[in-house]
Amino acid sequence: MPDESDILAPDARPALPHRVIRSFVVRAGRMTVAQQRAWTELWPRYGVETGSAPLDLAAVFGRRAPLTLEIGFGNGESLVALAAAHPERDYLGIEVHRPGVGHLMLRAAELGLANLRAICRDAVEVLQQCIPAGALDEVLLYFPDPWPKKRHHKRRIVQPAFVALVASRLRPGGVLRMATDWQPYAEHMLEVASACESLRNESPDGGCAPRPDSRPVTRFERRGQRLGHGVWDLVFSRT
Repeated sequence: MPDESDILAPDARPALPHRVIRSFVVRAGRMTVAQQRAWTELWPRYGVETGSAPLDLAAVFGRRAPLTLEIGFGNGESLVALAAAHPERDYLGIEVHRPGVGHLMLRAAELGLANLRAICRDAVEVLQQCIPAGALDEVLLYFPDPWPKKRHHKRRIVQPAFVALVASRLRPGGVLRMATDWQPYAEHMLEVASACESLRNESPDGGCAPRPDSRPVTRFERRGQRLGHGVWDLVFSRT
């Protein structure tokens, strides 16, 4: 007996779902006992559950304050340092790797931080569905995977549609800060962000920016410095 798809007219066959190209690979990773405990005990305090509706960010933090979003915070080292140094600001981090989220929550609890929250989900989905337009004062994207092989460039998170999405979530005057230790990716970031009509390069010469004092030096960056790697920073503001 013929399959149903064999007897349907070509334009009547059900469309196959579009496969989303991710900028990350979810690795299970091994969580420590403490990180596992953090998920049980600290997620209700620091974790933000999301669906398909915009978040009430004032309710999430219990106040209205300047809000920084970090995309892909790793183990949270930089984000915790920023939140500890600036209690007058609120910080929201997005990370897909559960051990990293667990580590961030442990450090936040150790320091008694009240201005830090985490989301464990694809950042693009969160920006599209959960962050209202103009809600962010600052977006941080530090050392994303450069996907150096040419056939993998489509996986890079910095693409025109992504940058336009980030720009739409920034308030006028809000800032997008990026950094990478891979020069070809820095050149790609610069080209893509410069082409976004809603963003203005804050570097006077239209290129990369000096390393900002506000960006904490991470373990990853310190390792790169020991190996002689360069680091390129970019700063763009919402027009």
